[in-house]
Amino acid sequence: MIQSTMNSTRLVKISKYLSKHLRHQPERIGLTLEPGGWVNVDQLLSACKHYSFPLTLNELKEVVAKNDKQRFSFDGTETRIRANQGHSVTVDLQLEPTLPPEVLYHGTGHKTVELIRRQGLCKMSRHHVHLSQDIATAKKVGQRHGRPVIFAIDAKAMSENGHTFYCSENGVWLVDSVPPNYLQQL
Repeated sequence: MIQSTMNSTRLVKISKYLSKHLRHQPERIGLTLEPGGWVNVDQLLSACKHYSFPLTLNELKEVVAKNDKQRFSFDGTETRIRANQGHSVTVDLQLEPTLPPEVLYHGTGHKTVELIRRQGLCKMSRHHVHLSQDIATAKKVGQRHGRPVIFAIDAKAMSENGHTFYCSENGVWLVDSVPPNYLQQL
């Protein structure tokens, strides 16, 4: 278990900084994502320091271990780090197609419900639509966008009809889109 060395405010600040630069703007601090979305840890720490956001290896390890959404992971040697999903930059995450459970869930804010009913779920600026295996997680995601609304997705039928699913290292299910006929509002 990682011993806490920083307060929760610092933990959140680091997580947001890493999300920005490992998912959306790596070039902003001189990083290039390798296949799989990987970045060398030493290069990341050096870039953070160079761009006035000094970060220690212990802090980085603590963020990876304690991030409530498990957004980041190390490779087996802990010499490379990546964001598990949620990228807006082009990157091959090297995920393998996986058969999904029968039902998956998506949480959103109430303001987008009618659009989703008409158009389904679209990946927008991301690589995939993010789905969860349980209602509680979907609800937490939806709460970030206002009053939460949960949709159940008939993942089994989608898979049988040729839609490809992936499961990221932190258990987030990914798919290119969810047409409206596979959605049911809970």
